[in-house]
Amino acid sequence: MLNLERLRTLDALARHGSVSGAAAGLHVTTSAVSQQMTKLEREVGQQLLVKNGRGVRLTDAGRLLAEHAERILSQVELARSDLEAQRGRAVGELRMAAFPTAARGLFPTALAALRVAHPGLRVRSQEMEPEDGARAVVRGDIDLAVVLDWYNKPLPVPDGLAKAALLDDPADVALPAAHPLAGRSEARLEEFGDDEWISWPAGEYCHDWLMFTLRAKDIEPRIAHAAGEHHTQLALVEAGLGVCVAPRLGRGPLPAGVRVVPLRRGMSRQIYAVWRADADRRPSIRAAVEALRTAGEAVA
Repeated sequence: MLNLERLRTLDALARHGSVSGAAAGLHVTTSAVSQQMTKLEREVGQQLLVKNGRGVRLTDAGRLLAEHAERILSQVELARSDLEAQRGRAVGELRMAAFPTAARGLFPTALAALRVAHPGLRVRSQEMEPEDGARAVVRGDIDLAVVLDWYNKPLPVPDGLAKAALLDDPADVALPAAHPLAGRSEARLEEFGDDEWISWPAGEYCHDWLMFTLRAKDIEPRIAHAAGEHHTQLALVEAGLGVCVAPRLGRGPLPAGVRVVPLRRGMSRQIYAVWRADADRRPSIRAAVEALRTAGEAVA
């Protein structure tokens, strides 16, 4: 009989494309992945992996079995979902991820509420950028991810995921207290055309959104500094080194030398949760979405 955990290891290898990637996705060592694959090859009596430069690749037999493994693991997820639904209680383990400001703004309240309302549910959480979170749900590395769409640029979401809206999160422009627009009740984005910007790192979804949004207003972005953490961005603003977009979720108290100005036409991001459609009936998923929505209502 094929061992389920070894099939899970093969599935991770097929999805990640490397032993190290599979190990990271499964939260095990690379040697553990290699040992599981050696045992699986003995079980099936065929070679499933071959060396490929410094890495490995699946043989034809490996790809064939990986396709079956994907379907088997999906059926296991459906079975778990159905059993949990039949029991009607949120129990077991639920792995969640959120981008940093959502993790800071939603998780403390939501996860504390889940612990009280569902003592049989063990929640494990981590920070993860939106695109990475969506991909991790597809791979089965996590069960639910909190992701976002900017108002004018949707996040590409892979097929096979269900989603639920949590809240709309307005964003302002943060600027140094000495900035000429610091005392305004609102401003137009075009008025920041001559400013240097503090952005997210290049290649991240939010960085790409900022480039798209500024260029749509005929502003060629002048990116002076990049930082993934909002508090770091605000510290750079306080130092007079530029302006940045400052969403309100998870923002916390502003540094003394920073002011925020809303945009006249508004700027916001839509926060929502995604999970695999084959886990849609799990009470733990539904309980988590409800807890996140309630936490969002407190900050909206």
